[in-house]
Amino acid sequence: MSDTVEQIETPIQEALEIVKVREAFPEGLLKVKNFRDQLFLCVERDSIVGVATLLKEDEDLQYTYFCECVGADYSKWTHERDFEERFEVIYNLRSLKHSSQIFLKVGVNDGQSIPTLKEVFLGAEYPEREINDLFGIQFAGNEQTGRFLLPDDWIGYPLRKEYPLGGDDVIFDHGDRGPAIEDLMTPHAGESFEGKTDTQEVSGR
Repeated sequence: MSDTVEQIETPIQEALEIVKVREAFPEGLLKVKNFRDQLFLCVERDSIVGVATLLKEDEDLQYTYFCECVGADYSKWTHERDFEERFEVIYNLRSLKHSSQIFLKVGVNDGQSIPTLKEVFLGAEYPEREINDLFGIQFAGNEQTGRFLLPDDWIGYPLRKEYPLGGDDVIFDHGDRGPAIEDLMTPHAGESFEGKTDTQEVSGR
């Protein structure tokens, strides 16, 4: 009788969400990862509506609560990534039935668009418009004319990595330079002309 004991690997049971999405969208599910006990599904852009609908309407899952969606610019990121595209949009969904949370991620470049989720989750309409206004990411079916959060004459997308930080001179169209924050101060309720709110310094200049 051999003294060695054969090691049998037991496959890790996948979460039900992964099984159902993979069965329904075998080409649309690109990657699955668990980060800090949070489940992330990386999905093709063209599959995002179908995947979100499945998670919401499946009786065993019921991810009916739309928490938020956010954008990220990875143009300066030098570490491992989930997508090759410059931008990512991350949708945060929650199942009140199971008290569980899931994140859907899609990658997108300039000139590409992501199908809107506002027909699946009405709460996605305004967050998607905010992402469009601040990152320049387009959402097909949730287009807007003019700016959403910013003035209509605002130049550029302030959450992109190449955008100047606050307090720096801003380069406008045709090479014109805009004033830095300390060059043009507009008082409002609770703020003084010296850049203070009440008695606390806020500008650091």
